Amino acid sequence: MSQNAEVAVKKPLVKGNHDFGSITKLVSDIPQQQTPTWWYIAFGVANLLMGLLLAMIIYLIYEGMGVWGLQQPVSWGWAIINFVWWVGIGHAGTLISAILFLFRQGWRTAINRFAEAMTIFAVMCAGIFPAIHVGRIWVIYYIFPLPNSMALWPNFSSPLLWDVFAVGTYFTVSTLFWYVGLVPDLATMRDKVKGKVSKLLYGAFALGWRGGNRQWQHYEKAYMLLAGLATPLVLSVHSVVSFDFAVSIIPGWHTTIFPPYFVAGAIFSGFAMVMTLMLICRKIYKLEDIMTIDVVEKMNIIILVTGWMVGFAYIMEFFIAWYSGVEYEKFAFVNRAFGPYAWAYWIMMSCNVIAPNFFWFKKMRRSVYVSFVLSIVVNIGMWFERFVIAVTSLAQDFLPSSWGYYSPTWVDVLTYVGTFGLFFTFFLLFLRFLPMVAISEVKGVMPQADPHYYDNGQTNDQETK
Repeated sequence: MSQNAEVAVKKPLVKGNHDFGSITKLVSDIPQQQTPTWWYIAFGVANLLMGLLLAMIIYLIYEGMGVWGLQQPVSWGWAIINFVWWVGIGHAGTLISAILFLFRQGWRTAINRFAEAMTIFAVMCAGIFPAIHVGRIWVIYYIFPLPNSMALWPNFSSPLLWDVFAVGTYFTVSTLFWYVGLVPDLATMRDKVKGKVSKLLYGAFALGWRGGNRQWQHYEKAYMLLAGLATPLVLSVHSVVSFDFAVSIIPGWHTTIFPPYFVAGAIFSGFAMVMTLMLICRKIYKLEDIMTIDVVEKMNIIILVTGWMVGFAYIMEFFIAWYSGVEYEKFAFVNRAFGPYAWAYWIMMSCNVIAPNFFWFKKMRRSVYVSFVLSIVVNIGMWFERFVIAVTSLAQDFLPSSWGYYSPTWVDVLTYVGTFGLFFTFFLLFLRFLPMVAISEVKGVMPQADPHYYDNGQTNDQETK
């Protein structure tokens, strides 16, 4: 038996006695089954929350920015916090899909489709906040690189314009990558469904896929190309988002550590969100054989590693402030830890630095319940990280005479809650109508995909006899 086949037999990526046919049936039967009651309830709640988001946006446009808790000197509040948080949530999808694909990590096939969809929906939620926080949303086209009748051009030196390019490119490439990966599975759904409308829609989006050798060659080239394009975006998009803060002269923001620090934090929070949703769907749809406990453990290891990177960045911020000798920088970080927002700072430290250390223990890494709870804790901590960065540096700036204390209004809170409605509306539609696991990719990492698999089986049988 070859070495690769031995590894596959010793540590299979798919548990249970599955073959290609059973994997196809397990995944493709989910969109074909009768819609469960819980899905209608969840979809109804998500739609209500999405309606709440729309109502808050209309109310904001009608009344003006005064309905938010923004004030001087805190002119950035929950909008920028939520924007950075949602972009971070969308980071894991591209990393799992592109980087782990290029490094030939077979375990990614259990969750990549899931994570890619989550990325797209999270970026959609993030994109709302730059659009509505400008105040006059009807002139939002000013931020795009387009000429207009008043001869005003966008400010290309503004990080807010850089966000348009970075997030727009990230969303476009992520959507293409997700769709290209879906094509073979859409063809599978086309051949499995019974309804004429369903067959027509799946067939249209499958682009005439028949699974021929030439089609697979073109598919693999396109998938590899998009993976190569998506890989630098993992580093670039959140680095550019960090420039919203890092290029300013505000104490606590003006630091070169922000780009790698933000990227690590985005992967940290993104993997935590994938973990939260994956564990729920894994249980509901009985996908334990594909989304195995080994996959859970590997994801927890990545959460642990990126958590330590984030913790190192927190420590380095204090060191840089002390080493700089700048009194304003020193004050900014001491004020974060012991000032009026100390409660937020220590929540951040507890959730992001202390909590992930439970994953040093293998028993904890392989526990579904511990993983679920800590994944939620991590995302709470990452939201507070963005709150601490945005608010504490603005609330106490250079002039004590202008210091203030920022508090969100009910409009801030309900707008944020409403974005979860948008996210889960699309996510539930994805679960209901599309295969949540990449069928063709899972088959590719099974032992049966080895061209010598059956030869080895016959050899083993003969040796046994």
